[in-house]
Amino acid sequence: MPRLQIQTWARIAVASAALVATLAIPFAAPVSAQSLELDTVEFFSPAVDRAMKYNIVLPRGYDESTQRYPVLYLLHGLTQNYTAWGLSNGTPFYAGLYDDLIVVMPDAGNSWYVNWTADAGGQKNNWEDHIITDVINHVDWNFRTIARREGRAISGLSMGGYGAITLGLRHPEMFISIGSTSGALEHARQIARRMRGEAPPRQAPERTAAEQAERAARLRRPNPLIGIDGFSSQVERSPDGQEFPTPEDADAYDPFTLIAQLDNDVLPHIYLDCGTEDRLIGGARELASILMERDVPFDYMQMEGRHNAAYWIQSIGRISAVQYEVMQRALGQRPSGRRRASSN
Repeated sequence: MPRLQIQTWARIAVASAALVATLAIPFAAPVSAQSLELDTVEFFSPAVDRAMKYNIVLPRGYDESTQRYPVLYLLHGLTQNYTAWGLSNGTPFYAGLYDDLIVVMPDAGNSWYVNWTADAGGQKNNWEDHIITDVINHVDWNFRTIARREGRAISGLSMGGYGAITLGLRHPEMFISIGSTSGALEHARQIARRMRGEAPPRQAPERTAAEQAERAARLRRPNPLIGIDGFSSQVERSPDGQEFPTPEDADAYDPFTLIAQLDNDVLPHIYLDCGTEDRLIGGARELASILMERDVPFDYMQMEGRHNAAYWIQSIGRISAVQYEVMQRALGQRPSGRRRASSN
């Protein structure tokens, strides 16, 4: 199958093997580092009725091979875009540690990765469908992927961590592993509690008239890195309408509600991490305690760090290593342990 015509966004020079040792990546695969391409793909998404983009990193030798590859999807955070993982957080470097992994970084604006149940202004805001149907199908149709659960994992940071865990729990048949770093995992639950009167309304920060005007101008300013007509400023990237009109709508996208509804044997593998100085760590710890009480296999890590790129550039190494290994084992590419027959 001929390779899809794509725009080469940047050629990332992967650092030498000495840097790998300096970073002390605990799961680094023993391959030689070399340059990788970070490519940008533009396509039409019916779920949101607009042209959209995603970045993709293909393994070395992709064009010369006939092999099919597992895919790791990485979701960006609030106010970020499809370039965040590739430019700021070192994903092409870590993807380059493996010879057989595709990494895809989609865009979903400031949508929280949900299908908005009340649209406005004639917009289509089915952002869950955008990822689950449009992006994944486009990747599977145009690249040589292993297009089944065992060959697919998803993770994200902040809003994207919430999105990856929520989408994975709503579609457990789609992903063998789901993950969150610094995830806003309590997002839907907090909204539902406020709507039920169980928590006080969220207070908007106080701003002077000058501050409000400056902020409004900033939100209307297009980001040239995005390059999507009508979807490059924060105003354009924030859906019109209402995300959750009722508490029940919020419950339907609440990871803590969703996981209580699923049996252990249908759950994907779950990866969680967060910085110890991050205010969102409480949600990760609570979800980890639920998984532990239910005896669900999962990976949890916390390390010193805040809610920023300095933390995420460290966490992506662990995310990719853990989820890559989960996919390889599910695909039968790793030795499996066998119990010895009892001699008694």
